Amino acid sequence: MAPATQTPPHRPENVDISVQHVVLVLSGKGGVGKSTVAANLALAFSNHGYQTGLLDLDIHGPDIPKMLGIEEAHLGSYDQKHIDPVQVTGTLGVVSMAFLLPEKSTPVIWRGPMKMGAIRQFLEDVNWGDLDYLVVDLPPGTGDEALSIAQLAPNIAGVVVVTTPQEVAILDISKAVRFVQEIGLPVIGIVENMSGLTCPHCGKDIDLFGAGGGERAAQDLGVPFLGSIPLDPEMRKAADEGRPFILRSGAAENPTWKKFDEVMENLIRVIEGR
Repeated sequence: MAPATQTPPHRPENVDISVQHVVLVLSGKGGVGKSTVAANLALAFSNHGYQTGLLDLDIHGPDIPKMLGIEEAHLGSYDQKHIDPVQVTGTLGVVSMAFLLPEKSTPVIWRGPMKMGAIRQFLEDVNWGDLDYLVVDLPPGTGDEALSIAQLAPNIAGVVVVTTPQEVAILDISKAVRFVQEIGLPVIGIVENMSGLTCPHCGKDIDLFGAGGGERAAQDLGVPFLGSIPLDPEMRKAADEGRPFILRSGAAENPTWKKFDEVMENLIRVIEGR
């Protein structure tokens, strides 16, 4: 039996896509808000004028369209050869498996080769245009989707690893970071999500899942810490209602949104500082 950490060939053939930086968003386990981070990170790039693509590669559980209020959208084509992404703003286009399913409850029952073929199409057959950033939301863990995108995508800036503060989530960070390193990609940094909650009644901060675990893990693993994002009922409500938080009136002044901006700025600093 081959060892569990056997390294696949690294990017044997990049697909043809015009993008300056591909940012992969990964988590060691589910339930840490990875898709929320990916969606809002892409919105932060877009809000600052960067031409941005958001590729939802959580093929078995594509949640990005729901979060962005584009569940009923369909992928179009202007020339019968290339797919047009669904536009959320003038600077943000989205592609997701959810747009291709006949019903929202339809499961995707695919093995690895089919996933790799779909990922290749989502990259090279989509009319992404000239992108500054392509944010890729990957499923939890270290499976086919992460391996395929690592082999196919050009100009990968690296991987953002999302975690929550509690110890049970922190245990999975080291596996995720080691996986990224073994497939030859840099770790851009760690984001600690669900990092505290401000009580709406007394205004005090409540550490529901502990505090500082993501930053400590980053220090122990020798990778950058990009920032922490608190729990925010308004952010959760916006995602459930499919109304992008940043597009709502006054959202830019929200402390949680400012945290996303900080993460984005730190991410850019790490990429450009290499």
